[in-house]
Amino acid sequence: MGATKVDGNDKGKVRIFTLSTCIWCKKTKEFLAQNNVAYEYIDMDMLDADEKDAALVELKKWNEKCSMPTVVVNDSVCIVGFKEQEIREALSL
Repeated sequence: MGATKVDGNDKGKVRIFTLSTCIWCKKTKEFLAQNNVAYEYIDMDMLDADEKDAALVELKKWNEKCSMPTVVVNDSVCIVGFKEQEIREALSL
């Protein structure tokens, strides 16, 4: 699946589902970069049909409404939307 990795400090497995045009998705990426957190993101609108289908299956496990951004930490915590304090807590920032 078309995940893009961003280098930084290892705070566990951090994956975000985003849209390339979404301002809150951009803010989430900026927040992670400002805090030097390693993460991977999937811009759902940039995937081909097969990749998008696979990504949607994974996304729906965490967020049935498929709203963006969806942040998944260590396959156990899901944060829907740009909720800075919740992200800080999940990543121990």
